[in-house]
Amino acid sequence: MYDKATEIEFVKKTQTLLKKNTLKEDYDNLVQSLQYHEWKYYVQNSPVLSDFDFDTLFKKLEHLELQYPELVVADSPTQRVSSDLSPDFPAVAHLNPMLSLANSYNGDDLQEFDKQIRKICLLDDQAPLDYFVEPKYDGGSIALVYENDQLLRAATRGNGAKGEEMTANAKTLPTVPLKANFSKYGIYKVELRGEAVIAKKRFHKINEEREKEGLALFANPRNAATGGLRMKDANESRKRGLEVFIFQIAYAVDAQGQNILPNLESHKKTIELLQELGFKVSLKKEQVCKNINAALKACNDWERDREKFDYEIDGAVVKVDSIALQTKSGSTQHHPRWAIAFKFKAKQAHTQLEEVEYQIGKTGALTPVAKVTPVQLAGVTVSSISLHNADFIKQKDLRVGDTVVIERAGDVIPYVVKSLEEMRSGKEVPIDFPTTCPSCSSTLAKEKDEAAWRCPNYDCKAQFLQRLIYHISKDAMNIDGFGKSNVETFYDKGWISDLSDIYNLDYDCISNLEGFGSRSVEKLKSAIDKAKSNPIHRLLNSLSIHHLGRKASKLIAQEINHVLELKNWKEEQYTDIKDIGPVVAQNVSAYFSDDKHIAVLEKMESYGVNLQQTELDKPKQVRADAPLIGKTILFTGSLQTMSRKVAQATAEEAGAKNISAVSSKLDILVVGEKAGSKLKKAQALGTVEIMTEEAFNQLVNS
Repeated sequence: MYDKATEIEFVKKTQTLLKKNTLKEDYDNLVQSLQYHEWKYYVQNSPVLSDFDFDTLFKKLEHLELQYPELVVADSPTQRVSSDLSPDFPAVAHLNPMLSLANSYNGDDLQEFDKQIRKICLLDDQAPLDYFVEPKYDGGSIALVYENDQLLRAATRGNGAKGEEMTANAKTLPTVPLKANFSKYGIYKVELRGEAVIAKKRFHKINEEREKEGLALFANPRNAATGGLRMKDANESRKRGLEVFIFQIAYAVDAQGQNILPNLESHKKTIELLQELGFKVSLKKEQVCKNINAALKACNDWERDREKFDYEIDGAVVKVDSIALQTKSGSTQHHPRWAIAFKFKAKQAHTQLEEVEYQIGKTGALTPVAKVTPVQLAGVTVSSISLHNADFIKQKDLRVGDTVVIERAGDVIPYVVKSLEEMRSGKEVPIDFPTTCPSCSSTLAKEKDEAAWRCPNYDCKAQFLQRLIYHISKDAMNIDGFGKSNVETFYDKGWISDLSDIYNLDYDCISNLEGFGSRSVEKLKSAIDKAKSNPIHRLLNSLSIHHLGRKASKLIAQEINHVLELKNWKEEQYTDIKDIGPVVAQNVSAYFSDDKHIAVLEKMESYGVNLQQTELDKPKQVRADAPLIGKTILFTGSLQTMSRKVAQATAEEAGAKNISAVSSKLDILVVGEKAGSKLKKAQALGTVEIMTEEAFNQLVNS
């Protein structure tokens, strides 16, 4: 963007501006100098000015603009700062659909990709076919629209067709030019695609600051970046330290509206053009590969060196370099045919297993948890890992003191892969799984065909606390603002001795607790009162009856007018309900045969908790012509337009049945972003209809 002579000129100009009292005639020089230093700092990562001196120049510019508002230009660095607060982000249509990427996991997948490109483009096996390989940054997708060289609009990916407009936020990001000289290339209107990321060093600094302030830490740079894009206060986006890498020109027309993207010839040339215009891009000599084997080598090199990057990357993207061949290849509803993501293997790390703690669940299951020496893994610090059960420990031959290999399965859940036996010193101690409950000392029991050992004492304190915590959770009674710590405090003070006490709290006593003001007490009371009106399927699920989940609770709720009817039900009445098995029938029947449980439910009703069937408990009426009648459906990947729960409810309303796994019984797999093994398994079956989120929305709304 700047040649050497121009850079020297700006450095000299900066020194002059720092020393003098700036006047009206210095305005243009101030704007240009600050633009240059922003570029050096944020794009080139090579600042030539101290933070203090940059701030000094910035204040001089602000002062001049305050004195002479008529001087202010649209691309002044001060215009990146905004005080606007927006309650939400309106949806805007992308100029070109913002599609997902097909995924590959090995060389065979890339070879198949190469074959398909050659077949579509009518190229024989020996024909030259260049590929461009770039890192797949793990952040938040962003689309930028420029018109007549000015930044017109910025939006998130959204559902691919529409995204959330966040122009005010984008303007605060120094790596997003407010003005770019596209007209030099005959481009009047253009849409760019990029990824907003946070550098690893910046991410760690943010978390250190949040820890000092007592705020929750971000799980990884991606979460911090995507959240930063959607801040209601645009200035908070700037503070987050977001940087935007641009990786594609998705749309480009001249002043007459004619598509001129093919004029750019190759993807590499578009990236070079963007770099020249001042955008932050990823561009290295080795990225242009002469064949698919060279592209695979580049992908493997990226994966090998991923820890050396200043930013988190979770794969590489292989693209056909020729724009003409990209156009010829076209796209499916889900992804462009000319590009594919090469997904890296889950990250692994070595750490030491320091000790094992045991957690007791709401149904008494004892879960061993490994406490390991804290280690960075896939962008997060891991210090605790579930060991699942006694059989898992035995199969892995785990010992306290072992050096273990851990990974984050799917880059989400930490998992112990194995212990490194060759690194044992002889001081390691075998893990003796307890035979009694760590909380109440009851002898543990194990049911047939189950791996978990359980505490059989229903009145065990640890179990009871977990039942209380689950009862107030979002999946159960959804008492907003109650929280685990409050449950434990109220229990320790003797205010809660059974579930019914939650609905008969002494709010005067609570108001005397530290941290509880009149407003927070009122909010808690309001949330509890609201929960009293919940449909009975929520109440049934909240009771923590072993094997009785949300789905079975809804099925039972559809068959009764009042919860206490169940004390007279026989096991056969449960199993007569489709999808209710004998194990659930036995457990629910036993629960409602216990006079203590009935007494608690009666007290709950006396405190105003609803025990009668509501409209929300009744089965939803599905039209005979519903678009998914009789179909089974499964959702995978990250959905953009709705949560997974909303999607499943929408599918049910359209006549479908949600199932939990890919099998021959599955009819439709709806694929969101970053779909993994379920997609691959469905493709291998060949009998499953694979549908994009957009196609699903269109179908259910038809």
